[in-house]
Amino acid sequence: MMNRISDTVKHLIIINVIFFAGSLAFGNIAFEKLSIWYPENDNFKVWQIFTHMFMHHPTFYLHIIANMFGLWMFGTPLEQIWGQKKFLFFYFSAGLGAVLLPFIIDYIQFNSIINEIISTGMSKNDILDILNQGKYATSWNDSIGVERVAKLTQIFNGSSLGASGAVMGLVAAFGWNFPNAKMALIFLPIPIAAKYFIPALLAYEIYSGITGGNSIFGVNVAHFAHVGGAITGFIIAWFWKKNQFTRWN
Repeated sequence: MMNRISDTVKHLIIINVIFFAGSLAFGNIAFEKLSIWYPENDNFKVWQIFTHMFMHHPTFYLHIIANMFGLWMFGTPLEQIWGQKKFLFFYFSAGLGAVLLPFIIDYIQFNSIINEIISTGMSKNDILDILNQGKYATSWNDSIGVERVAKLTQIFNGSSLGASGAVMGLVAAFGWNFPNAKMALIFLPIPIAAKYFIPALLAYEIYSGITGGNSIFGVNVAHFAHVGGAITGFIIAWFWKKNQFTRWN
């Protein structure tokens, strides 16, 4: 199934490595401009919806290594059965799905807290101005509580990066197209069929997203971005397989 790396997957890996090297060279300015921010933060730019997929953690090298390994492992067989155009459409669609779901969740939580502050007499524009200055009014701690203020600033000031949302879409599609393929965890080398492994992985991501847990490597991960990418990937793969959508090949 995977005799060699497919062309599009190879080029995506090269682009990711170039972005990674460039971000190391240019430092914080690269992460500020190319990672994706909450839309009401002044740092947010439309192009970040795409560029964040090629950015990776500058010091945690396993971040880019794991994502590129997943891109090769799951992307190659999928490109071989879909072709280049369908594969690229799928990859970026899964990446966009990985943006949309966290944005929806953050939007609901953010505006719920904003409305609590508005009830104290401030306007939303005034609140956003304060947040964009990189601070918050200390009176908010008394009016809505320290934890709510911390959540507000976490959403507003947090940025996301990485190819893992798009890769999770590939993982879901791989499981749908090759349900009996044997997969093994690096830390637990027991072969597990994809049709069991992938739902278990998705359940873990949902649980960790709800509870705020870290990844299996002990670092903070945007779990709902993974879930959004996986759901988007599964829907597209299911639709294509059901309808034998091949007109792009």
